[in-house]
Amino acid sequence: MQLLAGFILAVVIAFVAYRARSLSRSGAYAAVIVGTVIFGAGGWQWAVLLLAFFISSSGLSRAFKKRKRGLSEKFSKGSQRDAGQVFGNGALPTLFAGLHFFFPDSPWVWIAFAASLAAVNADTWGTELGVLNPHPPRMITNFRQAVEKGTSGGISLTGTLASLAGSGVIGLLAALVYPSPGSLTIGLTVTLAGFLGSLFDSLLGATIQAIYYCPACEKETERHPLHTCGTPTTLKRGWEWLNNDIVNLGCAVFAVLVVLVM
Repeated sequence: MQLLAGFILAVVIAFVAYRARSLSRSGAYAAVIVGTVIFGAGGWQWAVLLLAFFISSSGLSRAFKKRKRGLSEKFSKGSQRDAGQVFGNGALPTLFAGLHFFFPDSPWVWIAFAASLAAVNADTWGTELGVLNPHPPRMITNFRQAVEKGTSGGISLTGTLASLAGSGVIGLLAALVYPSPGSLTIGLTVTLAGFLGSLFDSLLGATIQAIYYCPACEKETERHPLHTCGTPTTLKRGWEWLNNDIVNLGCAVFAVLVVLVM
């Protein structure tokens, strides 16, 4: 019955998000899968964390549109999330929710789930709010090279603080929905792991993520095979198979490793 209820809730949320153009058709189907497992196998506590990520990330993608105008050429996809983005952010949390179904008394499963969501939430908040920084970001690899806003691997004070806040929201909720003598420690640990995961995401973006070049616009971009202007893009650096969706998955994996070690 809980799985059935989770499926119904996931369908309703995915349909509303699709009509609101927060999800593409493929993204809506993927969201039903992710939501069914997390809502159904995890329960309401797990659903709270997932909804906090989805609602806040969708809201931030739509916010400050005037300030973000012209940056879409940098990112591989728009604000309407497809299946790749949903699974890139939600595959690992879904895995741990599924493990909870079989190991309901293992606290590390819950902590790993929370850390994976904290990481992708931190990354999303940092990306969406970092572009509001008044000064150009700098590459995480050397902190000296100024780059255009939206460049993969670029970090700024605003974006870094936003990442910490995004991770902190999930960490706080993780502590609140499972109150215990050690809940504060869990919340702080999840927050730190998620924040470090977002920094790892930036490091991947600056080093081995596939970045392309548009000869017509003379700009770097994540878009391939065509830039927003319609010109074919060519690989400039990174591994061709390592797109932004896989980098997001790596961000979550790193956070889980950090939180389990801690």
